[in-house]
Amino acid sequence: MKTYRKRKIFSFIITAVLGLNLAAASFLPAHAAQTDYQALAESNKLMTVESNEIPGWPQGPAVSAKSAILLEANTGTILYEKNIHEKLYPASTTKILTAYIARQHSSLDETVEYSAEAVNSINWLEDANIGIKVGESLTMEQSLYGLMVGSANECANAIGEHISGSIPAFVDLMNETAQKLGCTNSHFVTTNGIHDDEHYTTAHDLALIAQQYFSDELLCKMSKTGSYVIPQSPTLSRELIPNSKNSLLPGKPYAYEYLVGSKTGYTSIARQSLVSCAEKDGLKLICVVMQDESPMQFTDTVDLFNYGFSNFNAVNIAANDTSYNVRGSGSFMTESDIFGSGDPLLSIDPDAYLVAPADISFQDVTSSLRYDNLSQNQAALITYTYQGKILGMAPVLLSHRTEFFDFDALPSIPAQARDSGTVSDAAALQKNAAQTVKNKDVLLLDVKKAAIAAGCIAGLLLILLIFCKIVHNRRLSKRRRTIMNRRRRRNNLINLDRYTKNL
Repeated sequence: MKTYRKRKIFSFIITAVLGLNLAAASFLPAHAAQTDYQALAESNKLMTVESNEIPGWPQGPAVSAKSAILLEANTGTILYEKNIHEKLYPASTTKILTAYIARQHSSLDETVEYSAEAVNSINWLEDANIGIKVGESLTMEQSLYGLMVGSANECANAIGEHISGSIPAFVDLMNETAQKLGCTNSHFVTTNGIHDDEHYTTAHDLALIAQQYFSDELLCKMSKTGSYVIPQSPTLSRELIPNSKNSLLPGKPYAYEYLVGSKTGYTSIARQSLVSCAEKDGLKLICVVMQDESPMQFTDTVDLFNYGFSNFNAVNIAANDTSYNVRGSGSFMTESDIFGSGDPLLSIDPDAYLVAPADISFQDVTSSLRYDNLSQNQAALITYTYQGKILGMAPVLLSHRTEFFDFDALPSIPAQARDSGTVSDAAALQKNAAQTVKNKDVLLLDVKKAAIAAGCIAGLLLILLIFCKIVHNRRLSKRRRTIMNRRRRRNNLINLDRYTKNL
């Protein structure tokens, strides 16, 4: 009898569970029940890769992500782009923006309290968390490890409340920060990426945020950590151990040797997303893949990193560009240099580099100058492009010697000395040139273009001289003929007069 009752109860439980599953399925959106995501991922491989359309550009791989970008972090050069401006859901990759803002607005030893709003506003059964309780607290450093290693949604909320006073106020700061970083197609609603139809970004915008995130060594370390221990303390009831599910990390199935850091993201609607950074051979690459399927978010990322490192080189600009010079540079580099050195007052930043396809030469690159929106100690900015695509920029720097030089202390040069062409004349020229540099009233010349222009002008002058010579010779010839005719007529008259007299 007892066995029968147990079976009946067990049968009732099974029936109830099946009934609940069927009821839940009936309320699911049609696309969720019917969508074949693997088939969609395969179809994504047929999408246009815009960077592959550039003549002479290395052909990138076909990835299953709906949107993907590979960007060189220091130059901003986009090496690979596929549908990079479509608005998509970022899921937990949102947390790189939350972490970046936290580093800008707090110190690591600050205490972060976990309020009921921060803890209870997430779904504990579905959303990633580290299991902290309401009223407990961690340091900001521990909270950031919980955020980046365990992808804990309550950590994102608590960090936001700590910095801005409330979650909505922090979200406003997120949108403001994203805009300052150059994001143009992003709108954030949550601190953690829990799905909201109005919470979206693009692969391009996410790469811009990642540029800043991966410039912070501690954040890089956190996003490369597989497991972290938060010990029990007077403000924490038990030990917490956040663990990462990122398969690119050391010891994981798709571990990448040159990885700097990485952050995963997933919701059932957003699908898989991944933001990663790797560094090798002078290149620091950021890869973003969005709306991908597991495990292809990892294989796509590895394929894109390998593509970037295999097909592009970092090229030092100052060592290769001989096109630009400074007008009047001879006054700056004489043996009697007023600054006591033969160094030029203007020079291309020796640390600047561009990123170019490995099979093109520096001579294939086009450069242009601009003088607006310059930083301190910059005289101009040179932009380098290939087939219209920006490869990098190099500032033309003012020598540090001009910052500390007292221009007014130079002795005045008498007019007589200047007119006599003495050494003081060179000093006067250098003073004027240096003052021009100090005021940033500087003109840089593209030597090649200047030479071509000079050649054209010289050719025009030569043609003009030849034309003038021809005209002059014709006039001279005409005058000679006139004189000869006059002499001939005069001689004829004289001869006629003689002949008449003889008669």
